[in-house]
Amino acid sequence: MLCTIIMVKRATVFELVLPLRDSGISANRWLNGALRAEILEGRLRPGARLPATRDLARQYGLARGTIVNVFEQLKSEGYVDGSVGSGTYVSKILPDELLQVPREDGPGLPAQRKRRSKVSDYAGRVHLFPNLEVRPSRAFRANIPALDLFPTTLWAKVAARRLRRVSTNLLLGCGPMGYPPLRQAVASYLSTSRGVKCVPEQVAIISGVQEALDLAVRLFLNPGDRVCMENPGYPGAAIAFKAGGAKVSAIRLDDEGMQVQDASMRGARLVYVTPGHQFPVGVTMSLARRLRLLEWAGKSGALILEDDYDSEYRYSGRPVPALQGLDRHGLVLFTGSFSKVLFPSLRLGYLVVPSDLVDYVSATLSVTSRHAALLEQAVLCDFITEGHFGRHLRRMREVYAERLSVLLECAGQSLAGLLEISGVEAGLQTAGWLCTGLGGESVAAAAANREVEVTPLSRYSHGRMAHEGLQLGFAAVNAKEIERGVRELAIALESELRTFHRSGNRAPLR
Repeated sequence: MLCTIIMVKRATVFELVLPLRDSGISANRWLNGALRAEILEGRLRPGARLPATRDLARQYGLARGTIVNVFEQLKSEGYVDGSVGSGTYVSKILPDELLQVPREDGPGLPAQRKRRSKVSDYAGRVHLFPNLEVRPSRAFRANIPALDLFPTTLWAKVAARRLRRVSTNLLLGCGPMGYPPLRQAVASYLSTSRGVKCVPEQVAIISGVQEALDLAVRLFLNPGDRVCMENPGYPGAAIAFKAGGAKVSAIRLDDEGMQVQDASMRGARLVYVTPGHQFPVGVTMSLARRLRLLEWAGKSGALILEDDYDSEYRYSGRPVPALQGLDRHGLVLFTGSFSKVLFPSLRLGYLVVPSDLVDYVSATLSVTSRHAALLEQAVLCDFITEGHFGRHLRRMREVYAERLSVLLECAGQSLAGLLEISGVEAGLQTAGWLCTGLGGESVAAAAANREVEVTPLSRYSHGRMAHEGLQLGFAAVNAKEIERGVRELAIALESELRTFHRSGNRAPLR
């Protein structure tokens, strides 16, 4: 009885929207058929509460007795159940014969012929960019932080305090560029920690890097324009550019980052780069290469979109200032996200815009997203200005550096001759280069059979890669799991190498 009372108190009933009634159909027959259709076609789900008979009668101008009669008939046929005082609910277990009733058009609805909808050219070009899958972290899942170490209790306290003193202005909204105090906090943080030259008026608070890419497509590219990006590179960028009708030129990498080649980059309107920690290889673009890229952009008239997706975490060498900080002519747009630093479901990021482009970005945001979620902006602002963000960064930098050290040490002991790990200096993941003859996809499949997660670098490449490799994340898993992952990956690699050797190839066994 207690369970029934709790269920009734928690139930929320909204008005039912039923198909229009044909004047030639009686009220009883129309309502009965409409409710049957709602149940059988899944719009009224098992356990859903139906509106009270008085409410339904008032909504559709029917006699209450008609509603009661229909409910009783549906109850006798097994569609609904309930009793006086407790409400009427869709039966949780419908009779098998009801589920096998052939679908019929609802009363008063003419039969419609299915046809393919016409869509825009953009709709024909865009492809689904998969989101992060919800599953337990294991070695070597990449592109996510250590979520188990995020201070959720502290975040909840900051959020609760903000909500207790929320103002009507905060409930109303803000301008398209974002919550002014957060823009101030982000500008201060980027100036101090990343060497970005900006004032708060240049900072747009957006949902993340993916929205920055969409804005760049809308504002700076027309169908047929050329975009240059690193190869291998971030697939979300390539999807966004191609959906906008741009022609993507994939530019090769070397130890200094993206090669600036006038011939292959001729005519480009936009260059997309990840200079702080190249995705997915992990190389840091050299200062000489950064200056060369800026010089090329100045001569060609192109813009540069700098994606600083996880450079907050740097483990060796001197801090490398942002490419934007070297720009003297307003050629660089700088973007980053809090999803890699804090947690992925926090869809907040930033775009630092050259002064002459601020009005264009503001106008575009005003007719697309309007502004990012304001209450989350306010909570994040408090989290930053109260010092929690900086402390969290310092703690995670120490944790991730230790985990990277464990990975490199274990790899040196167990993977020598099989996988050469790059000397990564920053970020949440690194890359490993396979010995000659091993294929990234086959190794990834063999590793998955041993509950190890690695991503072939070829999945991020435009065209065939000269050297096969793997992406390995280390931030999201502890030292013990990293050690297990290295052992299991070594077994998988040994097995693949033996298979390669038996096939008649001459690659040496260890």
